[in-house]
Amino acid sequence: MSQDTKRKKILEVKNLKQYFNVGTKNEVKAIDDISFDIYEGETLGLVGESGCGKTTTGRAIIRLYDPTDGEIYFDGTEVHSLNGRKEQLDFRKDMQMIFQDPYASLNPRMKVRDIIAEGIKIHKLANSEEEIDARVEELLELVGLNKDHSSRYPHEFSGGQRQRIGIARALAVDPKMIVADEPISALDVSIQAQVVNLLMELQEKQNLTFLFIAHDLSMVKYISNRIGVMYFGKLVELAPADDVYNKPLHPYTESLLSAIPLPDPDYERSRTRFAYTPRPSNSEEEKLREIAPEHFVYCRESDVPKLQEKLAKY
Repeated sequence: MSQDTKRKKILEVKNLKQYFNVGTKNEVKAIDDISFDIYEGETLGLVGESGCGKTTTGRAIIRLYDPTDGEIYFDGTEVHSLNGRKEQLDFRKDMQMIFQDPYASLNPRMKVRDIIAEGIKIHKLANSEEEIDARVEELLELVGLNKDHSSRYPHEFSGGQRQRIGIARALAVDPKMIVADEPISALDVSIQAQVVNLLMELQEKQNLTFLFIAHDLSMVKYISNRIGVMYFGKLVELAPADDVYNKPLHPYTESLLSAIPLPDPDYERSRTRFAYTPRPSNSEEEKLREIAPEHFVYCRESDVPKLQEKLAKY
């Protein structure tokens, strides 16, 4: 959906819908017709409050869910049309996931060496146990751990160390893209920055592409090239990170920004926070529209001139 033809699209999400039946009559629209692209080597941040559909989006992309409707193309191939074992294995190798809970996502009965080596063995990326050991040691060092950690179990590590193990596991198969599902939310604040900085360093070294899912807009701004804002299954704003943070156009984005605390007691005492209230629907269609180059907002056609005027005033 971008007009940029110079960068290579590694992921294309088109009109994705993910509905769940709750009981006999209720239907939850976890993802309700969203479209976006991710370019090779970039980080797209996906933010929104709990229950907005951002984690469901990540899981649909990586084939943990079968979408209700829509298409997901990874490296030019529709991911839900992959049938053969080899096609699916190749996809699993190229698209990895870092999970939110760094303890629940690691098998407590496996040593770190075996956790990281599992993908290497499945994808036959080493010819001997010695090669596997060398690769595991290399990965541990890459994420800031050491080779002695390979013989320990997950419960022997702190939350930040366990997340580093999860990152090493994801990197073990040399993926092209990683879906990072709130990878720092379970960590202490002092550790969060370390993990985010590690991800940025790894991206630069290995030209990785990230979908970074989080609810902390300030942290997402720090790591992302572009940001998508979700609200109740809809993508309501999509723009470069600085534009979302400094030139928000959708009122829900403004409400998220108004909730970010600043280390200034005087400012905090007088600041205005506001809650977003969706406006009543009418006959005019709402969809994601390009208000300015690379800046999309979920709105009506009649809203476009007002939003362009608002953007010009920033």
